[in-house]
Order: sequence, then structure tokens, then C-alpha cells
Amino acid sequence: MYSKKEALEIKKDFWTAFAAVYPRKWLLYDTKIKDVTFKFYVDNKKAQVLLDIEPKEEEKRKIYYEKIESLKSILLEEYLPEAIFERNFYLENGKIISRIWVEKLGVSLNNKNTWGEIFKFFSDEMAQFELFFYEYEEYIKDLETNT
Repeated sequence: MYSKKEALEIKKDFWTAFAAVYPRKWLLYDTKIKDVTFKFYVDNKKAQVLLDIEPKEEEKRKIYYEKIESLKSILLEEYLPEAIFERNFYLENGKIISRIWVEKLGVSLNNKNTWGEIFKFFSDEMAQFELFFYEYEEYIKDLETNT
């Protein structure tokens, strides 16, 4: 078990190493859609690339999720065959968001031997997510066009 300080140091080293291996600007929070964001996540069991849909207005969350869900077969067939869709995903704090993600099990933030595998997973999967998003961005953003 690591102390809080050691855990923070490992996390910092991980993200610094990732940025050194893949020095590019990722889309992440710059989707131009408020509260629709891409994220990287890693812990001691898995790595995930996430698309979180979390507008405060329930109706907006529903619309954005349904728009992306209407493209599900395209996302699965052409970009991310392992993507998982969850309309009502419960965060630890009890907040409900919508989430679409891919994950890699059996890797660990604390095991430097798996970092290369995580970095490649992050890069490959996020690149595919971004390509999908850029291709369908106008449709996803347009709240006037229903599914």
C-alpha cells in the first residue's frame, strides 16, 4: 500500500510519461458542448477512455445521449467495437450521468510494466473516439435535430 504522497507521485509520473510518449493535444474538454467531455481514467485494475454526458438539465443529457446512441451501430462497427453504453451511470457521489466508454482490464497505474500497454490503449481508443466525434459533431451539437 502506498502513502497518499507516494500515490500522488506515481500518478504524476504516469501522466508525465504518457504526455512524453504521446505529445499531442487531445479533444477532452474542448468538445464545444457544455458538459460533454472525453476523459482518460486509470486505476489499479483497469484503464478507460470515457465520453461523459452530464448537463445539469436532464432533458439535454437525454437528447445528447440519444443522439449518440442513434449512431451506436456506426460507432461499434467503424470505430470502437467494444464500446459500452450506459444511459444512467451513477457516479460515486450519487450524480447520474450518461457515459459511453471502452476499457482495458488487467492493467494497473501502480504497475509500471503495464504503462506502455495503457498508453497505447489510451492513444488508440481516444483517437477513434475523436474521429467519430469530429465526423458527427454537427449532428450531435444540434439540439434542434432530434433522433
